[in-house]
Amino acid sequence: MPDHRKHRGPHPEDSRLFRSENLPALRMATRDLSWLLSHGYAPSSSLKLVGDRYALDSRQRVAVARCACGDAALERRQRHRVEPPAIRGAALSIDGFNVLTTIEAALAGGLILKARDGCYRDMASMHGNYRTVTETRRAIEILGVTLAALEARPCLWLLDQPVSNSGRLKTLLREFGEAAGWDWQIELVPDPDPVLIGSDQIVASSDSQIVDRTERWFNLVQIVLDTHLPDAWRVDLAT
Repeated sequence: MPDHRKHRGPHPEDSRLFRSENLPALRMATRDLSWLLSHGYAPSSSLKLVGDRYALDSRQRVAVARCACGDAALERRQRHRVEPPAIRGAALSIDGFNVLTTIEAALAGGLILKARDGCYRDMASMHGNYRTVTETRRAIEILGVTLAALEARPCLWLLDQPVSNSGRLKTLLREFGEAAGWDWQIELVPDPDPVLIGSDQIVASSDSQIVDRTERWFNLVQIVLDTHLPDAWRVDLAT
């Protein structure tokens, strides 16, 4: 189905599902799911067990799944995470859609989840389709300013070629980079995940499948939110 959204903002039910009185149960659910994953239980059955126990809505279950992780995964992600000083003068590979859509959602007032591993993840879903929204240009600008301040260079943006309008986004990113003099390269690849996982560069992503396997990853979204969007709607399910 074509994506006709003008914003990547909150779901109509989010204000109810994630209101303050619901957060204790969601945090306990995240804790319990993380415990089950730590002890080798299957993710799908564990999520159903936890979701049923706390009577969670389907969207709440998605949020809990995005925030939970087992102890071994947590330790591995923390060990391979690099901090801002390591970015200076370093080549950076960027999980394009993953990073950009989260900043778009934050700008539009969408729900941003803080997960157990410290990553910030949105609740938007592209389903193979991408459409620029009102916040896209501002999101690219903020990301560019942040990367320039970090002195990351060069920056390689990787976009999923099969996703609709990825070519248009490539053009838009190139135009922004050229206008500002940023050292950006933008590439369309069939699947960025294996490219990022196998990269010898630092990787900017909050995708759990990537941060579980890459050698060095950087929490770019956190830096953007802390620096430029401190008032974004962030819900911490990890505490």
